[in-house]
Amino acid sequence: MNAINRHASQMPKLSGESVAQKRAELKTYFNQTWTLYESLFALINNDDAYYLRPEPLRHPLIFYYGHTACFYINKLMLGKYIDQRVDRHIESTCAVGVDEMSWDDLNTEHYQWPTVQQVRDYRDTVKALINSLIDTMELTLPISQDSLAWVILMGIEHERIHVETSSVIMRMMPLENLTSDDTWLACTEVGEAPENQWVKIAAQTVTMGKSTDDQTYGWDNEFGEKVKAVEGFNTSKYLVSNQEFMAFVDDGGYRNVNYWTEEGQHWLNYTKATMPRFWLQRDGQYYQRNLLQEIALPLNWPVEVNYLEAKAFCNWKAQTSNTHVRLPTEAEWTCLRNTLEQDLPGWAEAPGNINLEYYASSCPVNTFANGELFDVIGNVWQWTESHFDGFNGFKVHPLYDDFSTPTFDGKHNLIKGGSWISTGNEAQRHSRYAFRRHFFQHAGFRYVQSESAEVPIDKVNVYEDSQPVARQLERNYGDLSGAEYPMTIENYYVRCVKACLAHIPAPQTLKALHLGCSVGRGAFELACHFNHVDAIDFTARLIAHDYALQELGESRYVIEHEGEIMDFKEFDIRAHRYFAVKDKVHFSQGDACNLKPRYDGYDLILATDVLESVHHPEQFLQVAKSRLNEGGLLVLVSGYQFGDRDNVDSQWLGGAKLNGENFSSFDGLKQLLGGDFDLLATEEINDIQRINARRFELNLSQLSVWRLKTSHS
Repeated sequence: MNAINRHASQMPKLSGESVAQKRAELKTYFNQTWTLYESLFALINNDDAYYLRPEPLRHPLIFYYGHTACFYINKLMLGKYIDQRVDRHIESTCAVGVDEMSWDDLNTEHYQWPTVQQVRDYRDTVKALINSLIDTMELTLPISQDSLAWVILMGIEHERIHVETSSVIMRMMPLENLTSDDTWLACTEVGEAPENQWVKIAAQTVTMGKSTDDQTYGWDNEFGEKVKAVEGFNTSKYLVSNQEFMAFVDDGGYRNVNYWTEEGQHWLNYTKATMPRFWLQRDGQYYQRNLLQEIALPLNWPVEVNYLEAKAFCNWKAQTSNTHVRLPTEAEWTCLRNTLEQDLPGWAEAPGNINLEYYASSCPVNTFANGELFDVIGNVWQWTESHFDGFNGFKVHPLYDDFSTPTFDGKHNLIKGGSWISTGNEAQRHSRYAFRRHFFQHAGFRYVQSESAEVPIDKVNVYEDSQPVARQLERNYGDLSGAEYPMTIENYYVRCVKACLAHIPAPQTLKALHLGCSVGRGAFELACHFNHVDAIDFTARLIAHDYALQELGESRYVIEHEGEIMDFKEFDIRAHRYFAVKDKVHFSQGDACNLKPRYDGYDLILATDVLESVHHPEQFLQVAKSRLNEGGLLVLVSGYQFGDRDNVDSQWLGGAKLNGENFSSFDGLKQLLGGDFDLLATEEINDIQRINARRFELNLSQLSVWRLKTSHS
């Protein structure tokens, strides 16, 4: 085999006997990962290629080149491990990737991309910073999820994910923009594919989920537990090869809509696809695009398709064979994985084409035997029928709350097993990744045959059960006039918007920004009166509910009633006046102190609970001022609860003695804003938050309305 072990590596364990040795392991793993990422991007031979969009649903590669370094800084800032950014522009532009839930708005005019050299310099600075942190940070063993070392591992594994996603985009890029490298050599073994056969798998009960005692890094969705009884089934011995898939293509599979799900039919109409994405046809002959070359279609390599294509093939095979054929569930795939003992870290040699230990491409489906089966792991990811959801006991990591939860929506299907370029956590037994069904990865599939036509998958639990998030949903959409509330108070966000409208008599043609939008009530309320509303919150898990309301029409949650007794609630926007205006709102995740350049030109900025949540309130006020039109309104709503969080006194607006006299936060606002703004009004706003059926918190916030002075003032 043509191994490329220069890129292979073993991830470190969380435990160990020596802190010094573990520190050295972390540093080696970090630098190996960094070098691997640089090696991949070094294949691009001209800077202009970084700005191409070979995949319209993804950012250009300049984003991904900067993104993994930005990730370190943003997480370190969020965790308060550092207090200063490296480059605000790059960390804003390259912070948040494509939002698959709404197909994103990848309009190039929205992004002011940095130059390639700027990103190179930025990456050099971040690399030096992380190496220094590893050298000097406090380190205790085993590494726990609340330690700085865990954040470093999070950044490393995040970059390894983007080694793979970036390679997929490069594979779509015109070849003239890439230069071959001897360390990225593809397999050269091609030929006829073996005929697929059935392998019988006995009925069994499987336990899925990574234990919190596991000694390797894991993402939040891997932890927890799910026990599943699996009926006996047959599975294909090999992954589906290009040759086997060709029979589906030749039989008119892409033309016969009866094989395709409703979603698949929409995708076909949109793309006009007639063959897999990485196939080409010239002069009557098929070719395959690999990372760095086009070759005659290797019939014995695994086909690479999205879920919709894999599902259509299974439906075709079921019809032509008159049996029940489908993709495996996660539990069924786990039955296959349990036949293979090896795992990272620990194997001396990978038991499949994975971890970059063999090729920079797929290889024949009959190369790596795992018992009776081939390619249980590696070569290509394997699509499953299972929707992405958390196991029992799922908990988000506070520094990366949007890694998994936005995809618990029934629209993302699990892929399992890893590909040739899956390394680190991606190559492990418990790794769980998911994509929208129309997206491409280095992914293929195997199929199973069962006694029943019913697919044994569990429905995704769409109820939000995180109590802090559920309380925000109740705060926004709960019935404050209902019998369960001890007093009748106007909704906090509705009252805030009314106060804004008192100073803008005819806002219909105007543009507004809501910062600290939470789960969207204030933004939807503004949309009833304004022509366009941008709504931003720092917490992605809250933004996910805004998308759910826009696209699915409802948001569901469970909130504590008493102890283990829960109340199940939902808010249906389709039965509310907000439904008519929901498309006037653009929700996004962002930092109020570091807004992207496109958030500009506002007639109103409403900031609710922002002053007490940002790290630098004074800096935020300067940012807000710069995004207002002349004469525009800045409306600040705050309880001035600066003492409720870990913040240095020097960042407080007030609430202190100044020259022996009381100096309030509102005094601080007047001092900071008085030169540029006229104070129009103040108002006290009641805010009631339900904790459970017998406990409520009543807070009093001050709303202040400031008009930006014009140049003629």
